[in-house]
Amino acid sequence: MKKIIVFGVILAVILCGSFTNAADVKKKFSIQESMELSTVRDVLSGEVAMYWGDQPYPKIEKKYGTFKTSKRTNGFMKENEDSCTRALASALAVLQERAVKEGGNAVIEIKSNLHNNEELSATEYSCLVGKMMVNVALKGTIATIKK
Repeated sequence: MKKIIVFGVILAVILCGSFTNAADVKKKFSIQESMELSTVRDVLSGEVAMYWGDQPYPKIEKKYGTFKTSKRTNGFMKENEDSCTRALASALAVLQERAVKEGGNAVIEIKSNLHNNEELSATEYSCLVGKMMVNVALKGTIATIKK
């Protein structure tokens, strides 16, 4: 019985030790570089314009509301940038689908929104990188803009 308890304690210490190093780290990546990759380009239809941060956009005809999305993907044994780009593509696809559903043709003022902490940037997005998963959370306003 003592051997089982000792083994259990040792196993718990080993497992806890490996999880203490598992803290997520926020990394920033270039929006422009990511948007040029086929991983992102292939999911965007082109019907919905995407405007990041404080980028200027045409006159708004109607706003439909602000919506959030959070997408995770497997990051185990993968390059952070590749995994984060896949999560970004998924998050942008959700915003695009929502714009179409609401009747809009644009998502404006897109910002990173990890743990509901907004980061407004026209050049970078944030990705939370862990040992096993990555997460990209975005928030954007769906609108109809003049073309």
